Amino acid sequence: MTQPPPAGGKALAEIIAERLRKVEQLQRAGVAPWGVDFHPSLSCADAAQRVPAEPGQLGESVSVAGRILGMRSSGGIAFADCSDESGALQLMATREQAAGSLVEQLEQLDLGDIVGAEGKLTRTRRAEPSLSLDRLTMLAKSLRPPAAKGRGLTDIEQRYRRRYLDLLSSPGQREIFRQRSRIIQALRQVLDGRGFLEVETPMLQPVPGGGNARPFRTHHNSLDVELFLRIAIELYLKRLLVGGFERVYEIGRTFRNEGLSPRRNPEFTLLEAYQAYGNLETMKELCQALMVASADAVPSEAALEFEGAEISLRPPFPSRTMLELVHEATGVDFDRLWDEPQQLAGEAARLGVELPVQPSSGQALFAVYEHVVEAHLSGPVFVTDYPVEVSPLARLSSDPRFVERFELVVAGRELVNAFSELNDPIEQRRRLEEQARLRAEGDPEAQPFDADFVEALEQGMPPAGGLGLGVDRLVMLLTGAKSIRDILLFPTLRPQSPDDSETNGDLRPPPSA
Repeated sequence: MTQPPPAGGKALAEIIAERLRKVEQLQRAGVAPWGVDFHPSLSCADAAQRVPAEPGQLGESVSVAGRILGMRSSGGIAFADCSDESGALQLMATREQAAGSLVEQLEQLDLGDIVGAEGKLTRTRRAEPSLSLDRLTMLAKSLRPPAAKGRGLTDIEQRYRRRYLDLLSSPGQREIFRQRSRIIQALRQVLDGRGFLEVETPMLQPVPGGGNARPFRTHHNSLDVELFLRIAIELYLKRLLVGGFERVYEIGRTFRNEGLSPRRNPEFTLLEAYQAYGNLETMKELCQALMVASADAVPSEAALEFEGAEISLRPPFPSRTMLELVHEATGVDFDRLWDEPQQLAGEAARLGVELPVQPSSGQALFAVYEHVVEAHLSGPVFVTDYPVEVSPLARLSSDPRFVERFELVVAGRELVNAFSELNDPIEQRRRLEEQARLRAEGDPEAQPFDADFVEALEQGMPPAGGLGLGVDRLVMLLTGAKSIRDILLFPTLRPQSPDDSETNGDLRPPPSA
């Protein structure tokens, strides 16, 4: 799409041409536009805190570095707003200083230039914390203008595609990603404090197991083998339980070859943790501790809400079976009709839910829950008793129709999926063979048979509990983000059209005063 020209009537190409001419001028004057070392002694915010109390008084000599995001002149004094990650500090120079050369240097700057500034801290007559310049060093000449100060990028697509501009023009966006980092740190602290060992397992796998999803394929040229980007972390962490580690976890990128949506990105961050001699109840307690720590990491005055109801992440969280929830929401008693799968399939069709050919009762129950019930659960609630047909890696419950599994649902979203892990190699082989059969019959999301994993289980894996937590969805919940793209620094996007490839989005530099 065609973007409007920058403010002032100049086209982007004209602005870039002017800045390139300034680059040539700097080079002729022996000034390097890029590649200069500079080591600031203080951040801009720290420097602003150390200015003298009285206007006009000169304080200590310091150096700062940052991007110029505002410029103006008044009465023979030139001002520039220097901004770094911490905040901003005003730079100032007068005609009396070095025959006015510093004023000329400031006035030759463009918005977006990165400079190093040395001088004495002071306060203007209007009490503005400032740095009275003794020396100015060009560190990086900006060839393109920044987005409008305070307004940022108004085109949502450009915000995601050129995240660097979004972060520069909207400091509030940077805070979202700081919050994300604090949430992940809090998750680590809980697990580390409980004796879990953080590990790294392969992202490139010969068999994409541990979940029901379509994988990305790639090829290793040297070995001449097909490999897959992992869709889950589970099976390798379970191998570590076999190997003698008793508490392990990993936080890492996972990949699923699926469509884009406000809640889905092809690569996402997953936390998986496994505890030997744990079970479903152990995982419930761990899950609640992770939720509390995450919420405390980014405290907010605004309460979490869903469909007008306030949500509290303070435990204990209630547990409800899938049968109960579906019965309450639809009036269909799957428990009573369990031995009548065709009748249940008819009820699912009445509710607008599509099912595979000749579905089992468990498949019908799960499909109705996913498409009719889950999105309306306020939570937090542990949804338990999942059908065995959709849970090939979980241990059977006392009712053989179901497994010991829960999903933590909050605000209509599954945040955590947890099992009492299946450690029976004979039963695991049977279930994975069934998954492989479904895959061969055309189900692209059914799990392939992983012979090496089954062999590991035959060595003996202790009884264990395990959970997977969707980090991105948790961050969305705690920051109030409406789209997963808002909490991913560089989300996956559709390719740009050729007409858009050279645009800068809605970029309007603020006019110089």
